[in-house]
Amino acid sequence: MIQRLTVTVFFAAATLFLGALPAAAQGRSAGHGPGGGGAGTAGMHEPMGMGADMGGHGDFGNAPATARGPKTPGELLSQNTKLSANLTNLLPSGMTAQQACANFKNLGQCVAAIHVSKNLGLDFNSLECDMTLKPVPTSPTATCPAGTGTSSKGMSLGGAIKALDPALSNPEVKSATKTGEKQAHADLSNS
Repeated sequence: MIQRLTVTVFFAAATLFLGALPAAAQGRSAGHGPGGGGAGTAGMHEPMGMGADMGGHGDFGNAPATARGPKTPGELLSQNTKLSANLTNLLPSGMTAQQACANFKNLGQCVAAIHVSKNLGLDFNSLECDMTLKPVPTSPTATCPAGTGTSSKGMSLGGAIKALDPALSNPEVKSATKTGEKQAHADLSNS
């Protein structure tokens, strides 16, 4: 009887231990699934709003989680007035960083798009519409510019660049995407 109880307790403990391993393994990399962004959680060495996998997927960097979930780009920009002011200076006149980033899933994605728009002279609203399928919410009647935001799901940053400037070669698009992501990483690291 005692031997049977010991074996049962052993197997129960082993089952609990083995069941906890996948959850423990996911602890620091939650959100790094296919096409997912980094979690950016406390303890990671990533700047605010950036994740560990900036590999050109256009979905990098979720904000640190709160009790109700990740912070929105607008919430992060409200907390970081220096970054907000710097980004507003890169945007078309009359548009704030909070407005520009309202439709993006994470701050890093938005900051990269702002830089690419400025670097290549692309209309930011068109770039955002292709990436998020929503226009910058500057007015209740805001709509995507003609020919943008028409796909069934949002495009990557590179895909949106190519759609807006088809004359760019694939290496040029890749370079522009990497440059924008590096600039975003620097902005978020230094603010």
